[in-house]
Amino acid sequence: MEVFEMGIRDIFGRKNTVEKLSLRELQAEEIRLKNRLERLKKDLNQIEKKKKQLFQEGIGADKLKKKMLAQEIKSLDMEQKLKLKDFTMAQKQYTLVKNLIIVKKYEKELRKVGLWEKLSKVEPEQLEQALIKINLDGKEFDEMVEGLNRVFEMEIAEFEEGEDETERELMKAWSQVEAGEADVEEVAEKVVSLDKDTEEEEL
Repeated sequence: MEVFEMGIRDIFGRKNTVEKLSLRELQAEEIRLKNRLERLKKDLNQIEKKKKQLFQEGIGADKLKKKMLAQEIKSLDMEQKLKLKDFTMAQKQYTLVKNLIIVKKYEKELRKVGLWEKLSKVEPEQLEQALIKINLDGKEFDEMVEGLNRVFEMEIAEFEEGEDETERELMKAWSQVEAGEADVEEVAEKVVSLDKDTEEEEL
């Protein structure tokens, strides 16, 4: 976590203003971050697959086996949540870098409309937070200008970790499947899946 948080600040810390940032360095950072995000996606998918496998093993098992499996699933769940936080922070940094690249490429046009000077005077931390919250990729120039003009106020919500109810939920799910009250695939997806947290994170 600290690596990514410092990495975002470091982009401005070394150069101070958007005007002094190097386009070549930003493009190299974009490639590094894209590779990092792909690795994290792969890790998250592998952990989820393992969680589903362990859930399947608990169907029909005795109570001791189920408790052991529940502990394994809880451990994997914690690992997955930590990796998801890592992914979220890396995604923010990737968005920042992508937007900085676009801003740098449009430097001449932004100077003509007076926005470049405005951006250059914004405090690095404020500009950083603003550029994390918008997506300039694929936008027309007018849309980009509008986005840059209205973006310095939104707040990013923290990723929330749930209370420790994992074991209770797993026991209930196993019981439902064993009693024929629920479909195993549907329950497994509901209990151990984090798909809903990651499916909207697009590179």
